[in-house]
Amino acid sequence: MARKIVMTSGKGGVGKTTVCANLGINLAKLGFRVALFDADIGLNNLDVVMGIENQIVFDITDVAMGRCRARQALVQVKNLSSLYVMPSSHAYHKSNVLGEHIKNVLDRLDSSFDYILIDCPAGVEAGFHRAVYSANEALIVVTPHISSIRDADKVLGLLEEYNLSSKSLVINRMRGDMLLNGDLMTIENIVGALNIPLVGVIPDDDMIGSSCSVGGKLQSGESQRAFTLLSENIHNGSKKIFDCTYKYRGLMGYLKRNIKKRV
Repeated sequence: MARKIVMTSGKGGVGKTTVCANLGINLAKLGFRVALFDADIGLNNLDVVMGIENQIVFDITDVAMGRCRARQALVQVKNLSSLYVMPSSHAYHKSNVLGEHIKNVLDRLDSSFDYILIDCPAGVEAGFHRAVYSANEALIVVTPHISSIRDADKVLGLLEEYNLSSKSLVINRMRGDMLLNGDLMTIENIVGALNIPLVGVIPDDDMIGSSCSVGGKLQSGESQRAFTLLSENIHNGSKKIFDCTYKYRGLMGYLKRNIKKRV
């Protein structure tokens, strides 16, 4: 039986899709069978991030409406034999997909995968509820900004309506230099404000931003290590958190972060 984990936040632009993609990659590299499910109907881009947009024949609306089988719509990711993507539809107007439809599709895939990661659309409207309906766990993705924390707190209230076995926190785009300079909310304050377990901190990474903008899934050394820790924490229940500040400590680190601040 697959663990079905929804990536949500409330606020758009916090990096749910990149977290979903890179977490899926690292779980697959650990040997697990993983399906990435794009629940953002109409504004989907998980296929672009994963570099499989030109391989799509069927999408979730075709499966939900009975035009193909669930396995037919899955697209295997190149060089990762255990990682698949269930693409969403670009044409929102033709879709009457409900939460029950998505649950039915995921139930058909349940026995074939160890993890099904659901990329939730931004906001707290119908798309949010459609994505969360089929999940049994939730990862709340935030950035270290007040607006992101506030929206995540609203989402946590809405998640109380669902029978989820766990709700965990991922802090994305953390800047170690700004954290040490006191220019960002601290990790402790963010965790305290949301009062859910922290399972990962992902550093701000220009490589991820540039690769996702043109299609791709590259990770630099730092972000790759952070996503590896995240995937291990999720699977093993461990609590190893990546330290975004390590290269900005000491005299050289002090000089580096202050030079960066002035540039």
